[in-house]
Amino acid sequence: MWTKSRREFLRTAGMGFGAAAACSLLEAATPNPLASKPPHESPRAKSVICLFMHGGVSHVDTWDPKPELARLSGNTLPASFVKGLKTSRIDFTKALARGAAWDFQRYGQSGTEISTLFPEIARHADELFLVRSCHGDAFDHAPAMYSLSTGSQFPGKPCLGSWAVYGLGTENQDLPAFVVMTDGAMKCGPQGYGAGYLPAVYQGTVFRAGQYPVLDLATPEGVPASAQRTTLDFINEMDRRHLASRPGDSDLEARLASYELAFRMQATAPEAVDIGKETPATKRLYGIGEPMTDDFGRKCLLARRLVERGVRFVQLYSGTHLGDDWDGAHSDLIGSHTKMASKTDKPVAALLTDLKARGLFDSTLVLWCSEFGRTPLAEGRNGRDHHPYAFSVWFAGAGVRGGRVYGATDEFGLRPVHNPVLNHDINATLLRLLGLDHTKLTYFHQGRDQRLTDVHGEGEFTRQLLGVV
Repeated sequence: MWTKSRREFLRTAGMGFGAAAACSLLEAATPNPLASKPPHESPRAKSVICLFMHGGVSHVDTWDPKPELARLSGNTLPASFVKGLKTSRIDFTKALARGAAWDFQRYGQSGTEISTLFPEIARHADELFLVRSCHGDAFDHAPAMYSLSTGSQFPGKPCLGSWAVYGLGTENQDLPAFVVMTDGAMKCGPQGYGAGYLPAVYQGTVFRAGQYPVLDLATPEGVPASAQRTTLDFINEMDRRHLASRPGDSDLEARLASYELAFRMQATAPEAVDIGKETPATKRLYGIGEPMTDDFGRKCLLARRLVERGVRFVQLYSGTHLGDDWDGAHSDLIGSHTKMASKTDKPVAALLTDLKARGLFDSTLVLWCSEFGRTPLAEGRNGRDHHPYAFSVWFAGAGVRGGRVYGATDEFGLRPVHNPVLNHDINATLLRLLGLDHTKLTYFHQGRDQRLTDVHGEGEFTRQLLGVV
């Protein structure tokens, strides 16, 4: 209801009752863009947690064992295998093969071969749907990250999390629908989790690292809730007046929504991000309090707490472009991968264990990925270069077929030779698990109905992962 004092102010400001009424009608007629929406079909997942290993993880050292590569380590590979392959740093015809720096062992009843670099995740081998035949064509980090997240090498397109929230909304209106947690600045920048041409309200909300993921949650001392509510109402009215003359301004609409969300978060977010209430056993499970695992452990635990409270999409990044990421493999493969695996292996395994223990595993999809792999050939004395021609990802939860390996690369890990998988296939399948048909999830922009997967996506990969014969 409009109070007398507000009407007096608006009249004094020259707005008048007519424009005020128009704003009231606009407010009443504007639907909540984040309201929960029905899916296209029955979903298997309610929420997604995407674990993005920033910098490029070597597939032949982690998920894709290559004994033939080890046998020829120190020698050049046959010319027929490397024909057409290139990077900016090595010559495939002259560089020497380099075998895996870690052993591979069989784990679980499935006997899935996984590197000893990930001993904790390997305990969940029977829950992983491991894809060894991913490939792309982006050699640099940012384009490759855009490609996997948005379906395009070029910045400015909506990311997967934004599309998911655009299609489904959120089940909790008091927390952000799409949360992003990073280790700091990334090679792709904020556009890696941006809304692109979708309305800005669908972009990711960044939570900070450390003990305080969200700052300024408490109302300033001496400011009663009623005063804060009145201030926000006034700001809201002025913004809506501004919006009335600029219909379709998604940045302004997002700002309106952010004020209201921030106000509601003051009541709900402190409890949601307070891991102090977790048991000591849970904190130990995630490695909280241990130097190597504390930071990523907190992120993974917070991701579980968020999906538990109805947050639709959580994206976690491991690594920063300031040199502390998986890309250290250029000059120090063993050092960089040992360090980054030590930071993430235990927390990721804990997340899978915790989701299962709390009955969330069947409704939460977990995706582990990286923007590309690393060359099976050596760069310098102890490195591997970028390798978009082949890399590995895995899915878990949400009813996916665990304990399975999909696709294969050649005997050296250079290219997929069986069931190749593009980023569009990954994105289409993930949307399908959320109950969204990627061909129907569209947004009209630049004269046509745009979609995350453009004109690509799905096929045998989706059927196998979902267990559809």
